[in-house]
Amino acid sequence: MILAIIIGCEIGFWVLLGLGLASRYLWNMRRLSTVLLLAVPLVDVVLLVASVVDMRGGAEANWSHGLAAAYIAYSIVFGHRTVKWADAKFAHRFADGPEPWKPPAGGMARTRYEWGIWLRIVVAYGIACALLLGLTWIVDDPSRTAALTAFMGSLLKIPLIAAIWPVSYTLFPKKVAGDSRV
Repeated sequence: MILAIIIGCEIGFWVLLGLGLASRYLWNMRRLSTVLLLAVPLVDVVLLVASVVDMRGGAEANWSHGLAAAYIAYSIVFGHRTVKWADAKFAHRFADGPEPWKPPAGGMARTRYEWGIWLRIVVAYGIACALLLGLTWIVDDPSRTAALTAFMGSLLKIPLIAAIWPVSYTLFPKKVAGDSRV
C-alpha cells in the first residue's frame, strides 16, 4: 500500500507543480497558481500520515516504509530547489523569462557547489533516519520495525557514493577559462 501512495505522491507533486506553473505563466491566474504551489508540500504530509497510519494499524515495516521516509527527506531538503528550478525553466520556455541559472562550470566555484549538494544529501539522510527512528518509536515493537533500522544502514550508501563528486572536484578541479589558480 505504501509503495502505491509514494507513486501517487510523486505523480501528485508533478501534477500540482505543472498546474501551478501553467496557471502562473500560461493562464495568468496568479492566485490559483499560488494555491497550487503552496499545496505541493501537502503531498509529503499525506505520505507521512499514510506511513504512520499503516504502521500503527499493525503493518510490518518493509523497504517501502524506508523509501517513504527517504522521499519525504528529499522533499524537505531539495523540494524548494526543485520547484525553483522548474519555475525558472517554465518561465524561460513559456514566458520569455531569463535563462535559468546553471551550476558553475569548474574551478573552486564548482567544487563549493558540489560540496553544498553533498551536504544537503547528508542532511536529507539525517532527516530520513530521524523519520525512521520516529516511526520505530511510535510503533514500539522491534519485531515489526527491524526493516526500518536495516533501511537506515543501506541508505547510508547514498551519501557515501555521492561524496565521489565533491571529492573528485576537490582533487581534480575542472579548469575554466580565466582561472589561473586551477
